[in-house]
Amino acid sequence: MAHHNLDNLDKKILRMIAEDARVPFLEVARACNVSGAAIHQRIQKLNNLGVLKGSQFVIDPEKIGYETCAYVGLNLKHPESFDKVVKALKDIPEVVECHYTTGDYDMFIKIYARNNHHLLDIIHDKLQPLGLSRSETIISFGSAFERRLPVVDLPLDE
Repeated sequence: MAHHNLDNLDKKILRMIAEDARVPFLEVARACNVSGAAIHQRIQKLNNLGVLKGSQFVIDPEKIGYETCAYVGLNLKHPESFDKVVKALKDIPEVVECHYTTGDYDMFIKIYARNNHHLLDIIHDKLQPLGLSRSETIISFGSAFERRLPVVDLPLDE
């Protein structure tokens, strides 16, 4: 993956919007001592480079009825079917993350389900038919904390 050289203005912008994605561009411009147009251009550049991957509202799954969070390690019968399995996983709305991993699993996924019975249905009806040799499910009792990569540690150039 490409590493992008960011200048001090880029880093200041990232720090501000990482802290509050809804901060007005004009406020960012004032804090960075540049024009609003310059901020728009920089944000567009950061989007085009893939440094920024959009902005979004974060929905609390539990508040909308998804009370069970589980992590599932998947082992495929036929590891050459990775692409087919990933495509199928994308079609399962309860699967919210999928990672290729080293170690005991070919893939590691995160699932939200309404309850344990719903989780069992997802595993039995949607995951097993994908050609798994085995899977291991870990149910989360709750998240101690969750955060994005801290942008505050980006060093400013002197």
